[in-house]
Amino acid sequence: MRISLKAIALAGGLVWASAILLVGLLHLAHPAYGLDFLQMTSSVYPGFHASHSMGSVLIGTIYGFFDGAVAALLFAWFYNSFAGHFTHAA
Repeated sequence: MRISLKAIALAGGLVWASAILLVGLLHLAHPAYGLDFLQMTSSVYPGFHASHSMGSVLIGTIYGFFDGAVAALLFAWFYNSFAGHFTHAA
């Protein structure tokens, strides 16, 4: 069985973007929440900073969508590549 590359890329992008958006919004409301996570992601995404601004949260969300989509796409591509090689004939 093969995985749809479009579907998994969209799902992966939405999940990772949602995680960054949620943590970023909670961090705006409660500055101590998620600070380590946001600092870690800001070290990976240029232009994204663990600061108290909605603009930074949106930039991180956009980066997160593309990062999650690419990671999920690579996972599905590898899965589809190997899945055909390990099926056994009945």
